[in-house]
Amino acid sequence: MNPYLDIHPEVAKALAQGKPVVALESTIISHGMPYPQNVRTALAVEEVVRQNGAVPATIAILGGRLKAGLTREEIEYLGQQGQKVTKTSRRDLAVLLAKGMDGATTVATTMMIACMAGIRVFATGGIGGVHRGAGTTMDISADLQELARTDVAVVCAGAKAILDLKLTLEYLETHGVPVLGYGTEELPAFYTRTSGLKVDYRVDSPEEIARIMAVRSDLGLSGGILVTNPIPEEWSMDPVLINGTMDRAVAEAEAQGITGKEVTPFLLARVKELTGGDSLEANIALVKNNARLAARIAGALG
Repeated sequence: MNPYLDIHPEVAKALAQGKPVVALESTIISHGMPYPQNVRTALAVEEVVRQNGAVPATIAILGGRLKAGLTREEIEYLGQQGQKVTKTSRRDLAVLLAKGMDGATTVATTMMIACMAGIRVFATGGIGGVHRGAGTTMDISADLQELARTDVAVVCAGAKAILDLKLTLEYLETHGVPVLGYGTEELPAFYTRTSGLKVDYRVDSPEEIARIMAVRSDLGLSGGILVTNPIPEEWSMDPVLINGTMDRAVAEAEAQGITGKEVTPFLLARVKELTGGDSLEANIALVKNNARLAARIAGALG
């Protein structure tokens, strides 16, 4: 057992009994939404996982301890602290533990801690990727490298449209990460169901995804898989509108000199403002949709 890891008793019991468990990230709580909507959403997503037959394990770092599964009080704490909590990627992990600090886990660190705990399926909103202009800035999310090395299936609504989606797919291909489209052959683009880009393979059931995971394990293949799950049709936003809004937000971030891990929170907040809150409602809907599918995949693995 990892000496820095605390597994919530409900999660530990489910894992010991071979019951399905779904990991959930905490960056969406502290950096993705305002309080108290962040707390309400986190608890609602956990409830979606339960309703679909799995145990939720929201992951974070509290007081220098890795947490696989949080109490309601701990989720409330993260929601109230908001952006005071460090947005934590792989590079930050050892420092926060050594200093006894709190951390909200990104896709990369949620994958790492889930794998340490023995959790094989993780639901999030959208992954990070290759940023626009990365040929100059070298701004590439650590999420992609983690997908290449950590054995967890990540269910998402694709990569955020603020990214260079074509280069993100190229990067994943180079590192051997299969990109699956649930019920689709096209890569979803977070707020919209299509991007005009193809995924590697279409899959049509949780059982099919579970079989792919099992075969990868039998073959001894390292790294995760990316399951892209389009936002529900009723919540999908107009591509022209959202892409224009994204372009404007990206230009504003560049003009203000916003870089690194501050970019995504700024862009999400600005897009919310520019869409009159519609993007936030769409974000909540797609996270719940991904949690539902992740729970069914975790159940099929059993």
